[in-house]
Amino acid sequence: MSSFPTLTIAADQLQPEGSFAEAQAAYLSPDPSTVEELAKLCRDENIGIVAHYYMDAELQGVLTQLPESHMTIADSLKMADAAVEQARAGRRAIVVLGVDFMSENVRAVLDAAGFEGVGVYRLATDPIGCSLAESAEGQAYAGWLERAAKSSQPLHVVYINTSLMTKAKAHAVVPTITCTSSNVVKTILQAAAEIPDVSIWYGPDTYMGANLEAMFQQYATLPDDAIQQLHPAHDQASIRRVLERFAYFRQGNCVVHHMFGDDVVARVKEEHADAFIAAHLEVPGEMFALGAAAAREGRGVVGSTSNILGFILDKLDEALARPEPARLPVVLGTEAGMVTSIVRKVQDRLRAAGRTDVQVQIVFPVASEAVTQVDDPIGLIPGVQGFEGCTVAGGCATCPYMKMNELDGLFRVLELLRDGQDDRLGPYRPKTYTEQVAGRTAADLGSEPILHMRHFQQHGVMAPRLVEQVGA
Repeated sequence: MSSFPTLTIAADQLQPEGSFAEAQAAYLSPDPSTVEELAKLCRDENIGIVAHYYMDAELQGVLTQLPESHMTIADSLKMADAAVEQARAGRRAIVVLGVDFMSENVRAVLDAAGFEGVGVYRLATDPIGCSLAESAEGQAYAGWLERAAKSSQPLHVVYINTSLMTKAKAHAVVPTITCTSSNVVKTILQAAAEIPDVSIWYGPDTYMGANLEAMFQQYATLPDDAIQQLHPAHDQASIRRVLERFAYFRQGNCVVHHMFGDDVVARVKEEHADAFIAAHLEVPGEMFALGAAAAREGRGVVGSTSNILGFILDKLDEALARPEPARLPVVLGTEAGMVTSIVRKVQDRLRAAGRTDVQVQIVFPVASEAVTQVDDPIGLIPGVQGFEGCTVAGGCATCPYMKMNELDGLFRVLELLRDGQDDRLGPYRPKTYTEQVAGRTAADLGSEPILHMRHFQQHGVMAPRLVEQVGA
């Protein structure tokens, strides 16, 4: 029996085990009147919503019931793309549910796409921070970048989970391109292919940096033809050169992914040896190694939230292609909030296939008692306040910053938009970053690394301006 909470997903029912899973499941059937009220506000006021996978259980449950024409749940990269799609559909405003760098990113991408007139709003009047983003805002990161600037052909690959000010200050010192957990490997390999003797400086996520180094070390042992399936311009020798010129920041991490340490991994190995492993690229080395080993055997994935969801659905499709009953256990090595999207997608496929004999069991490698009592009809929410009780033996696996996005806050912003109370909407707008950095506004300079990434995503090559900046 698992000491971790689990949620078994069948076509027409959920079977939670443990208080944490029970609290997650309780919010998956929201009040229809609440959903309709929210949908009506979006329709009547022509407003789009983009949300990260890591919203709290109550908010996620409502969001997944909204019409897709007004609502997208995605990872950091796809949130900005969804906002552009909403703007092209004529939305007059976009409400962003995430931490502050996400709304800043949406604002920057909309401006670059010519949608300066589309409003962007967040849900809290207080800053919605991020422990990882904050680790790039101190003197340690500034000093690290100064060292990077002195290396040969330096390129700073910065995780998109940072503020526009961080990106601006970094870009003023070292040519910078943003990345996400889903495109970071491709970004580094492409930069190394296009820029001779480039030195790659990745930050600020220490765990991801260490995991990337481990991945490249593994790639360097593969046959050349296998490496060229990853990138046609590389072979063993070129991957070794990448490793020789790869450095990562050693003092930054996400407080949630930090919880997936060696104690958790030991319990996963003992209790769920046959389970699929789905781990985010930000997890510590122990969980990364477990996920990477499983991935090599076709039993796991290490990547972004989108990669994790895609892996689970691929394994489900394989099970549905077979006639026999199946139960697919999956250890979810990331923030627990994305289980809502997993449940919806899995149940949609099970119902479409008409299969009641296939199930997906999500294993949360967290403490079963990591819940908070609330003044609510349900009485519990998954996760604990302020990280009390979170430990490497199995913590809460929920982000306190993401949970600053609340259903009441969403209604508040939508109602202010409906009532035309522009004077009260100021605190809900992303920071403008009008400060000057290297002769440009921080918003302008900080947006350039994002646009470099979008150029790579769209064209498959580094932006010519970025290549020139590295070689300057």
